[in-house]
Amino acid sequence: MNTPLLLAKHLREIHTGGNWTTTNLKDTLADVTWEEAQKSLSGLNSIAVLTYHTTYYVDALLKVLQGGPLDAKDEYSFQLPVIESQEEWELLVANALATAERAAILIEQLPEEQLFAHFTDEKYGNYYRNIAGIIEHMHYHLGQISLLKKLNRMDR
Repeated sequence: MNTPLLLAKHLREIHTGGNWTTTNLKDTLADVTWEEAQKSLSGLNSIAVLTYHTTYYVDALLKVLQGGPLDAKDEYSFQLPVIESQEEWELLVANALATAERAAILIEQLPEEQLFAHFTDEKYGNYYRNIAGIIEHMHYHLGQISLLKKLNRMDR
């Protein structure tokens, strides 16, 4: 398997299943209500905020893969719009999964040598570093989401 296909596979698996951790965003969020998703425990980020945050970076990657500029800013990555219904929460989750799939499709199409080219600017490293980093970032926050879900349900 070539490296772009492997990276795309890993991005898909962390979002929809099949990775070695047996944990993925889709299954983890499948039974989370919009109220539960917004619950903040002891000042920690909520499930909804973390879902938005991780998608923010996948979306930034997607835009670069589509030929656009890298215009993401860390300060905006936690600015979740207000969620006022189950439907809005489900749209956020669906967007996270769809964004990851669109990015995976474009990653698969990358020539192997582009993985080691500068990611928009030399200071950001190469494509490989950024794609792998987003996957690692997703694993990190998925662990937090899983713990928050368990903690939220301890009150029941």
